[in-house]
Amino acid sequence: MTIDPDTRTMRERMLAGDLYLADDPELAEHMLRAADLMAAFNTTPARESGERRRLLTELLGEVGEGTDIRPPLRVDYGSHIRIGARSFANFGLVALDVAPITIGDDVQIGTNVQLLTPTHPVDPDLRRAKWEAAEPITIGDNVWLGSGAIVLAGVTIGENTVVGAGAVVTRDLPANVVAVGNPARVVRTIGQVTEFDQATD
Repeated sequence: MTIDPDTRTMRERMLAGDLYLADDPELAEHMLRAADLMAAFNTTPARESGERRRLLTELLGEVGEGTDIRPPLRVDYGSHIRIGARSFANFGLVALDVAPITIGDDVQIGTNVQLLTPTHPVDPDLRRAKWEAAEPITIGDNVWLGSGAIVLAGVTIGENTVVGAGAVVTRDLPANVVAVGNPARVVRTIGQVTEFDQATD
């Protein structure tokens, strides 16, 4: 019988980005806490903005001043999400924070955007045994994620960058670019004058 020499808890493995088992009781309790707060946030009436803000602050790791997230919001743990000041997320944000998700200041997030930190092994035996892992996502200041954009595990998006609606971001994007498509590719640098820009001046 082989004994696993790794004495870390599953939560410690998860936060280190290593393989872990998600059905661990400690992790399950963290997820239940998040589910309760998420349900309360998602059903709080719009006119009760103070209560919405209180629930959001309790659910997430950090919420900057002036930031607004419209329900429904879906998270795994919530506590691994940090979002800066004056940012806005429209309806239907899915932010699966098995690893940390860091969102900067003045970020605009369209409807039904997905930020997905979890990964699963390609090896079929490991996957069948329910091992999984995660990699962090970082969204820089003043980024705009168009509706339906998907950002995959391990991705960093530089400040001021615009990601087109429906794009799938599979690798890092630099600052000050526009990226579209699946997989997302840079189509221009912000600041370059295009025919469309000239026509709308």
